[in-house]
Amino acid sequence: MKKLQPLIYALLICSGILIGNIGNNPSTTNEEGKINAILNLIDNHYVDTLNTSDFEDKTINAILNELDPHSAYIPVKKYQAVEEDMQGSFSGIGVQFNIIDDSIVVVSAISGGPSEKLGIQSGDRIISVEKEDVASTGIKNEGVIKLLRGEKGSIVNINIKRRGQLELMPFAITRDDIPLYSVDVGIMLQDHIGYVKINRFAATTYEEMMEKVNFLQQAGMQKLILDLRGNPGGYLHIANQMCDEFLKDGELIVFTEGRNRPKEETFATKNGRLENIKVIVLIDEGSASASEIVSGALQDNDRGKIIGRRSFGKGLVQEQIPLQDGSVIRLTTQRYYTPSGRCIQKDYGKNEKDYYLEQYTRKAKTSQPDSLIYTTKNGKTVYGGGGITPDIIIERDSTVNYLQINKMISKGWLNEFCLKQSEQLKKKNIQSHTEIDKAIIYAQYKEFVNEKDKNFKLKLGSTELKYFSNLLKATTCRNLWDNDIYYSVLSAEDEFIQRAINEF
Repeated sequence: MKKLQPLIYALLICSGILIGNIGNNPSTTNEEGKINAILNLIDNHYVDTLNTSDFEDKTINAILNELDPHSAYIPVKKYQAVEEDMQGSFSGIGVQFNIIDDSIVVVSAISGGPSEKLGIQSGDRIISVEKEDVASTGIKNEGVIKLLRGEKGSIVNINIKRRGQLELMPFAITRDDIPLYSVDVGIMLQDHIGYVKINRFAATTYEEMMEKVNFLQQAGMQKLILDLRGNPGGYLHIANQMCDEFLKDGELIVFTEGRNRPKEETFATKNGRLENIKVIVLIDEGSASASEIVSGALQDNDRGKIIGRRSFGKGLVQEQIPLQDGSVIRLTTQRYYTPSGRCIQKDYGKNEKDYYLEQYTRKAKTSQPDSLIYTTKNGKTVYGGGGITPDIIIERDSTVNYLQINKMISKGWLNEFCLKQSEQLKKKNIQSHTEIDKAIIYAQYKEFVNEKDKNFKLKLGSTELKYFSNLLKATTCRNLWDNDIYYSVLSAEDEFIQRAINEF
């Protein structure tokens, strides 16, 4: 699987905190103290003019950086985007897009959104927004989002170029609430096995998951693969709700404790609808925070197997403290512990960079001090002090190199090729993904790359080729049908999923 860039991963983990809200704290508005006195002195006497707001932001960040890697300051201008992501919706026109050949290309119109209702299609190119030319202008993703998102009920006028149409097509789109789904997919695989992949623990995640689970149970699901790979976490109470569905009444899910916070235990209730479903959880180095609460609770209660690689190792709880100007501080106030008593927070390292890069340099644990050895409900040995160690470990293959694949993806070639490929297949009236040959599609992709850059020497090893040709097929299928088919195709070549299927 392709690797996340360290900076992007750090941002994901920072957003994957366990959020509470302790309301307005009088101490946050106190004007007195040495720090404020120094800021006032600088403001009044420093030789050059300062941007006071920006200077305050940097000062706050410098203070919080000395505490731990997860205490964070979120300024007003970033807070709305963070909240939208965690609350599960934003207001916009409802399209998924990519920038291809310096053009905004619609990958798909979101189901039920305003763009779909007006007939905007996959492959449409947005040429202008409110008479402002956006084609061949070097626009970036952030610029597109700024233009297309806006207040619910407001109207945005765009012109679209559609393949086969000579004239531009004008659309007046009324912005509406667009859901941000945190459950990527819920599908049946084989032998009564369901598969659910969750990308974060947002406000709507529990409802999304149960909707998928109910559908799968009606389809005959008796076993479930819960995929938390790459999931950076989110809301603590959502993780607890999810665990409650799997655990029996009275079983401990998690407990939290801090210097100024009393010990608080959370137990499962008798309302679990998945208590009799066999479950396997998939995790990796990108699984953090709430993902580790779920996998730790199920592991410590001997409820299901954990398969994959050791998780990130974030065992800290942040509470959200609003400031007067609308910005917020997310301050670490507690540690959380799995039912066996494990705190899975890893060492902070020498600095923040080392902390986030540790997952790329870590080695398999060969031994543990007695103080970090715990036992599950049935007496199985588990370990603390740095993430959840799976029951079945899938080692990273050090010989595999996805650098070329990542470069092609970053250039936009994958999405551009698959979009064109899907348009060609639509004309052939393809009815099933079984009609698409991976070898043929990869051969066509090589010709496409040669046209893009004759100096780019595409050479993949056998493992990389197997993965990438399947990704080409899956992405093309998503353009033709939906996410369910995309993940169904990917699962056939996914080592983690196939191992889980064999373990049931």
